[in-house]
This record gives sequence, structure tokens and C-alpha cells, in this order.
Amino acid sequence: MLALFLAAVWLYVAWRFARGLPGSRGVRWAVALLLLVMAEYRLWASAIFGGAPAQVLPRPALIVLAWAFGGFLLLAMLMLLRDILGLLAWPLHKRVGRRILAGGWHVVGIGVLAALLAGWGVYQAVKVPAVKRVSVTVPHLPPAFDGYRIAQLSDLHATRLLPAWWQAAVVRRTNALDANLIVITGDLEDGTPAARGADVRPLGNLRASDGVLAVPGNHEYYAGAYRSWIKLFRQLGLDVLENAHVVIHHDGAALGVVGLTDRAADHLGLPGPDLAKARQGLAPDMPFIVLMHRPDTARAIARSGALLELAGHTHGGQIVGPSLLTKWANEGFVSGLYKVGTMRLYVSNGTGLWAGLAIRLGRPSEITLITLHAGT
Repeated sequence: MLALFLAAVWLYVAWRFARGLPGSRGVRWAVALLLLVMAEYRLWASAIFGGAPAQVLPRPALIVLAWAFGGFLLLAMLMLLRDILGLLAWPLHKRVGRRILAGGWHVVGIGVLAALLAGWGVYQAVKVPAVKRVSVTVPHLPPAFDGYRIAQLSDLHATRLLPAWWQAAVVRRTNALDANLIVITGDLEDGTPAARGADVRPLGNLRASDGVLAVPGNHEYYAGAYRSWIKLFRQLGLDVLENAHVVIHHDGAALGVVGLTDRAADHLGLPGPDLAKARQGLAPDMPFIVLMHRPDTARAIARSGALLELAGHTHGGQIVGPSLLTKWANEGFVSGLYKVGTMRLYVSNGTGLWAGLAIRLGRPSEITLITLHAGT
């Protein structure tokens, strides 16, 4: 399905970009074919190398392919924007509209701009993320937890693009924050434990005074090795909450931390997210926060009385502008802090990202240090 969609996008780009380039017909055909190679790199790379590119190719090759694919997508977006502007200008001033829509050297400029933006976007995607510090005022938070620090990691997506050394750098930067609690809100890896186990092992070095909690994301289910992954995570010292909870005691007060599974579990006959089950055993009046990979059920979680939800999944939308589509697909929650009734929701941009779309523009990756403050 994705290949067909990309083929349709390629037809548009070939028609509006390659066909409008200056030069001979042979040059335009060569550019169109190169764009097809860029668009469908997953197909030919998988056929040649016998597996998903992020599982079989070295990191430098993945970075080059990410740049090429990202450049193709940005070129399509820029050409679409140009065509929309030209069509809007046409009724107002036909000559101006015709000039915008025509081919020529300005089309080359659009291609160069797409290539430059893609290069910067890939760098932003694959670098070790900076720390983002967020203060969250939480109504009804026990006063003893005022100033409590939670380090949130999300969407680490360990692959050959974000391998063991990259994960280890994230761990060192996270440990240096000296947080009270570390949480990982899903999508720790892409692949099987046999292929990616070594890349996630650095997560076993995460340290916080109140422990390291994790919940599964949708990618934990995709390789058909969910139970093997959960077993490995627990061997590494990660406390994986599958519709379960822990109670954090701090300065004489208690706070429940509830962790939910992902609805991708439903397709495998595994337990999907179940907040009622996860809260079983918690005192009815105990304040609690929720860890969940996807943010799109935040309104339902807010109605349960949760004080705070921490989520990921969206990668912040990755590119400002198209991120509106991600926002629409996630019930309006895509990046940053939200008020949902009396609950606060924080959606991480993600610490890493899926290797199949390794580009960020205006939505930087993050290691998040969240400081809680009691409020009304």
C-alpha cells in the first residue's frame, strides 16, 4: 500500500518537477528515474539485501538513504506548495500565476532547497538529542512530590541507524540528570531480540533512585517477538508495566504510576490497554499518573481521575506543517504539554525515531526532564 502511494507521489513529482527542468528530454527522464529510485528505496533495498534496510544496511548507507527519501518527500511538498500558490495567483494576475506554475531554473532552485532541508533534517533526526526541561503544574499533586523529577525517554527505535553506541550516549545523558524516576513510553526497538538485542542492552545502565519504568509501544509487537522483548527488557532491569502499576513513596507520600499496553496487542491476541485492570489494587483515593505510548485516548484517561499522562508515539509530527496530519490522527495531541480537563498530558517528540522516515524539521528529538509542581 505504501509503495503504491509513493508511486502516485512520484508520478506527480515527475510531472511537475522533472518535466519542468531545463535541459534535454534525456536529462529530464534521468532525473525522473532517479526520483523513482529515491521514492521506492525500501523495495529495491529489501530485494537486493534480503531484508528491511534498517536491519541489514550499515549506518552511513541508512543516512544517505534517509537523505534521499527525505529529499524526495520535501520536493513533493514544495512542488505542491508552489502549485497551490500559482493556482491562487492565477485569478488575480494571470501572468504571475503562469510564471509560478511554469518550468525553468526556479524549479532547479526548489530541488536544491529540498536537498538542503533534507540534509539538515536528517542530521537533526540522528544526532544524540538534547535535554528538554519542562515544568508541569499538576492539580492535586501531593505536596511531597512538589519538585519531583521524571526523566522521560520515548521512541528510542534501536536499529542500525540508532545502534548501541547511540543508545549508550542517551543513557549517559539521562543518568546525568539525576532524576527521581526514569520512564520509557514505548517503541524501544525495531526488530527481533536476535538482531537488535545488543543495541538495547545499554538501557540496562539507566539509573534513578525510584527505578526505571517502561511500557510497550506498537513497535514492540511488530516483529512477532513481543514476549521475548519483554523478557529481555526485564532482564536489563526495566520494570515493564503491562496494564499494571507501581506505587512510588516519596517524603512520606504515595503516588501510583500506572502503565498500559498498546492497542497493537489486539491483532496478536495479547492484552490491549486496560486502565481498570491496571489500577486494581490501588487505593481508590490514591493519586496516580499514567504511562501510555499513544496519546489519542487522553480524554478517556483524564475522566478516570489521572493527574498526569506521559506519552510519545507521534515523534512530534517530525516536520512542522505536515505535523498537522499527525495531530489530526492523534485526536489533537502531537507535541508538548496539554491540559485535558484537570489532567496534564505531556507528549514527547521522541528520543529517537523510526528509521523509515529519519528526518526532523522544527520538531527536535528530546530527552525530557519533567519537574512536577503541586497546584490547584
